[in-house]
Amino acid sequence: MSEHNYQAFWEEALNQIHQEYAAKGEENEFQIWFNMEYVEDTLNEITVSVASDFMWFKMNDMHYVSSIEAKLCELTGRNLKIKPLIRKNSIKKREEIIEDLKKSSVSKNTDTQNATSYVKPERSEFIQSQNNEPQNEKVSSPLNISTPKEFKIHPQLNSNYTFENFVIGDKNEFAYSASLAVAKNPGKAYNPILIYGGVGLGKTHLMHSIGNYIYNQRGENLKMTYLTAENFTNEFLFSLRNKTTEQFKNKYRKLDVLLLDDIHFITDKEVVQEELFHTFEALYQKKAQMVFTCDRPINELKNIEDRLKNRFTRGMSVNLQLESYEVRVAILQKKIIDMGKRIPEDFPNDVIDFVAKNVQTNIRDLEGILTNLVGYIDLIKKPLTLEFAQNTIRNTLNQIQTASISIETIQKVVADHYNISLSDIKGKKKTKKFIGPRQIAIYIARQMGGYSYPQLGDEFGGKDHTTMMHSFNLINDRIKIDSNLDQIIKVLMREIQDYKKQ
Repeated sequence: MSEHNYQAFWEEALNQIHQEYAAKGEENEFQIWFNMEYVEDTLNEITVSVASDFMWFKMNDMHYVSSIEAKLCELTGRNLKIKPLIRKNSIKKREEIIEDLKKSSVSKNTDTQNATSYVKPERSEFIQSQNNEPQNEKVSSPLNISTPKEFKIHPQLNSNYTFENFVIGDKNEFAYSASLAVAKNPGKAYNPILIYGGVGLGKTHLMHSIGNYIYNQRGENLKMTYLTAENFTNEFLFSLRNKTTEQFKNKYRKLDVLLLDDIHFITDKEVVQEELFHTFEALYQKKAQMVFTCDRPINELKNIEDRLKNRFTRGMSVNLQLESYEVRVAILQKKIIDMGKRIPEDFPNDVIDFVAKNVQTNIRDLEGILTNLVGYIDLIKKPLTLEFAQNTIRNTLNQIQTASISIETIQKVVADHYNISLSDIKGKKKTKKFIGPRQIAIYIARQMGGYSYPQLGDEFGGKDHTTMMHSFNLINDRIKIDSNLDQIIKVLMREIQDYKKQ
């Protein structure tokens, strides 16, 4: 530790920034992106612990680090730089972190005699690494997770769906953290928790992770059930026909944990909703943990009783979205290693890059492509090449892209929403009434369909690709500060998904 000791300034800088974010109603953003803990300092530098390389990359990319440095400059009058120390598998006390600094030659002659205890970080560790070369060793587990030596398998749960196996990114980190909090304190933290999002984004994975964690930490005597809303419906209707409703009620109203998947299935089913309402009330009264998943926010579900909607959202609702390119790379890297393959010897970086760029639908499609390629590696007994991968999965990629959402569908839904014609949203009219919806449609087409800027230019009046890029970046910047626009775009995206299913 330096004789200057900037820790008090560090804490005051974070406190002031925290207040600024809280005043704007952006408490969650502060908690996620200012997740750094003071470790030590030198004359011109402060070392802080950070969850991962990926987290540090994003903090810099989004200018959060520079905002703290600016605040420190205001308080100290010095241009202090912030230096990261990436946290590893387990939570370490500050003395241990400083010892790691010594070993890695990051810091020398560190005085630890008066070191205070290192504060346990509240947020979870990201798994992604931004190194140029993917890591060949197993990806480290997130922080704060205690995995029993002998993993107990619940008969209704997928043992592969655990928190350790869930790759965390900027769009699912909050959902992950909330789910982990539920697993650690069932019936107390966020009850119920509702996890919603599109197909293949990890809702069921998080639900099973909660169940597996509770089952392994709390013991086998816990009454826990996982089932889909469809199975819940079928079982209840069967009990009505066979006059065994009391048995059904005893089975579900005396649980300690209920994991109910795909609750959107019960729309229009009034009798089932009635029973689920009473099941909810019974479980809530006894502080039993409830976890639900849905393909959209509850308030967008039609033909669901208001009182049941109210119960679903009583605790915490968290959203899962399509992850960025960087996180798709992380998912591929981790699963390749889990499959016993080496990077880059068995699975070259250019192949990972190709798959991550071309599969922008969901995690399930990523896993399908990966399984296909790993299967070929095992068959041909040769290292994988980019050319071979491109030829091997060309048909599968075409199927995925054919099944993806068309630009015209996006244009039609957005045009209908803003009550303008399809020709107006495609055209070149520069009045405000048309420019805004057109830019939103371009943004959504890029996000949902992964279309290139030249492709978008062809579909939006034959404009230059730089115009498309400008439109995308404009909306991308606006949604960071305009929560209303962000919500409108999310609603439009779900409407587009529904339109596609028709």
